[in-house]
Amino acid sequence: MPPHLPQPIAFQGEPGAYSEGALLAFFGEDAQTLPCESFDEAFAAVERGDAGAAILPIENTLGGSIHRNYDLMLRHEFHIVGELNAPIHHQLLALPGVTLEEITTVWSHPQALAQCEFTLDRLGVAREPTYDTAGSAKMVREQGRRDVAAIASRRAAEVYDLAILQENVEDEPNNLTRFVVLAREPVSVPEGVPAKCSLVFSLHNEPGALFKAMAVFALRNLDLTKLESRPLRGRKWEYFFYLDVAASLDEQPLQRALSHLSELTTFQRVLGSYPRHDEMRDA
Repeated sequence: MPPHLPQPIAFQGEPGAYSEGALLAFFGEDAQTLPCESFDEAFAAVERGDAGAAILPIENTLGGSIHRNYDLMLRHEFHIVGELNAPIHHQLLALPGVTLEEITTVWSHPQALAQCEFTLDRLGVAREPTYDTAGSAKMVREQGRRDVAAIASRRAAEVYDLAILQENVEDEPNNLTRFVVLAREPVSVPEGVPAKCSLVFSLHNEPGALFKAMAVFALRNLDLTKLESRPLRGRKWEYFFYLDVAASLDEQPLQRALSHLSELTTFQRVLGSYPRHDEMRDA
């Protein structure tokens, strides 16, 4: 169940964006939403108190990690309080009554265009990148272009009253995005609920440093589900390491691992301990 958080919930993109779909899947269809122009603005909305939380993509099975959000998590003192794994299905959208043969150009976010490359090649259409998938659908509606289609979500078709010319145009059907929910206050994971803990740390630049850091988890049979590195600004060839471990911060083996890790790190911070989400829900 989603945590009880003040409304509204911030997300990046226009109404109908995949992030909004993830928000509604996580919090429920009655949730209040706050669209934000950028990831930075979504974080700022939580910082100002305009939003009780933000839901943001952190990684995609095709496109990899969203590095900007890793950097923003380090900059802000927020807590990860939940996650959602959402299948991403792209739809080809156009004005009602338009046929596929009329389409000469497709608009969408560069990542969505790349994820539908084979389909677009087969259709023989031009591609024009835009700032947002749902924003592309909005532009098609506002400009009334019969020769242009947008790649966006099924929800965007409903929001902007567009027709679906072709369903599920992504080249790879196993296209998943992991979203995280960020809030100003942490949550506690009830006993018996599968949990995940996310943390970030930096190490001395010396041989075997990362191996020793990973060993503190392996020695306690803790399952690491993610390891991501980001440059440590101002320090040549030094890095922050973002790590997810399948355990709750309340569990003793993880507490001991983190205590051991602190002996090796130059910086260490827990980003959140929260219920693990293994079930997939469409965004």
